[in-house]
Amino acid sequence: MSASGERRLLKILHIDPERNWGGGEAQVLGLLTYLAKQGHRQYLLAHPQGQLWPRAQDSNVSLIPMIARNDLAVRPAWAIRRLIQRENFDIVHLHTKRAHALAAWFAAGSRRAKFVVTRRMDYPEKSSARARWLYNRGADGVVAISQKIADLLRDAGVEERKIRVVYSGIEPARFRRPRLGSTPVGAIVGTVAVLEERKGLRYLIEAAAQLREQGLPIEYRIAGAGPLSAELQELARRLGVADRVQFCGFVSDPAAFLAELDIFVMPSLFEGLGVAALEAMAAGKPVVASKVGGLAESVLDGETGLLVEPGDAAALADAILQLLQAPERAAGMGRRGAARVEQRFSLDQMARTNEAFYYELLAQS
Repeated sequence: MSASGERRLLKILHIDPERNWGGGEAQVLGLLTYLAKQGHRQYLLAHPQGQLWPRAQDSNVSLIPMIARNDLAVRPAWAIRRLIQRENFDIVHLHTKRAHALAAWFAAGSRRAKFVVTRRMDYPEKSSARARWLYNRGADGVVAISQKIADLLRDAGVEERKIRVVYSGIEPARFRRPRLGSTPVGAIVGTVAVLEERKGLRYLIEAAAQLREQGLPIEYRIAGAGPLSAELQELARRLGVADRVQFCGFVSDPAAFLAELDIFVMPSLFEGLGVAALEAMAAGKPVVASKVGGLAESVLDGETGLLVEPGDAAALADAILQLLQAPERAAGMGRRGAARVEQRFSLDQMARTNEAFYYELLAQS
């Protein structure tokens, strides 16, 4: 804050060395775009072949290449240390686990910058000692994208005063799309997810098999790519639902995909918040989701969707069936979900809260 009471513009370094595009990278891009509009001077350390790099080029951000092959990549860490010493940043924001792991090598290189870490996953910390060292000594502030993550960090020994809950956000207007395809004979149930174990997609396929036994004409669409693609397709064949389950691969326009669904399902085993569920809610879809992580904070059970225990295909099938048998109830959930996202989970709100946290940390010095 300046003597005149106006907030001074900040010099901010963002670090996200991941190659793939995920919910976290979408949040980083949204934050970059918002902060650029506020006039802050920003730098982004990112993988030059990563999917965030080309998208960030339109955000008025200075791009710096960074390749870190693992958490012990000492050479790029020393280069970052020199950069921090030279540029005198106000804020260094570490957006991924890999970036945070490297911070121990370069955090001591700044006498001015405040280090902020964003924690997006709801995995419990395996070592409380490691958590205390990484978060209490290697960070001035910790952004948790859900209260569940904040609780896990606190339980691992992270100082509560350092933690701020900042929910991930989306642009709700992007997902208000009419259904363009012809009206299907039956219902369409779908999801958007990386095809990996923690997303629990095998339980959706098992639920599809259980519902088929009841003779219900349901089509299932799974959008996304990942290491379990072949295994999940084989499971669908083995359970006799390969003709009902469509693997759509990566979709470049998730809003158009969501517009065609009747019910969105997120059967995750772990989930920081569930941005895909927020997008489905913004599209006016009722959500069936696992009662894990931040999903229990974004999806209100009985109000905007139904929550089930993780790893329970029978419960998943029952929840889908409940909504199919009560279309007016499902439609009401969709409307309430869209209103909830508009009120609590906008991209601008996420970015504004991060910005306010930056100023709060700087005021402590």
